[in-house]
Amino acid sequence: MHPNCLAVDAILTEAGVVGRVQILPDAAPTAAAAAELVGVEVGAIANSLVFATAEATPLLVLTSGAHRVDTAKVAALVGTAKLSRATPEFVYEATGQRIGGVAPVGHPRPLPTLVDTALADYPEVWAAGGVPHAVFPTNYAELLRLTGGSPAEVASGSG
Repeated sequence: MHPNCLAVDAILTEAGVVGRVQILPDAAPTAAAAAELVGVEVGAIANSLVFATAEATPLLVLTSGAHRVDTAKVAALVGTAKLSRATPEFVYEATGQRIGGVAPVGHPRPLPTLVDTALADYPEVWAAGGVPHAVFPTNYAELLRLTGGSPAEVASGSG
């Protein structure tokens, strides 16, 4: 198993989470691909999206795969003038993981994190396991606990 997956699995074990990283037969770089491979609704996929604040600070937003993040809304929530989609280099520097496989945990240092309240609608959600071929099952409450994140309505038209 890839070192990123092992690191995520170790965090899950230490936190008492039942779910474990699973390796998929194909890469799942999008929520739609992950949902198809896992056999769930796209909304039950927890996308890990990294954004850059106006201050060049990383912000991790865990959003339902059925949503698009409203960057203006999220910028206002976190008190920054602007929120931009991070470059692949910025994402890797902040997380140690590549776009398409960014897990909610297993980063070199904790990231400020928002967790989409829409994920609470699903008893089980699936998140990336550190590489595009890996996922793990969890739930909304565990995501909040694992990441130290704050619940937030992050999608266009919500709230």
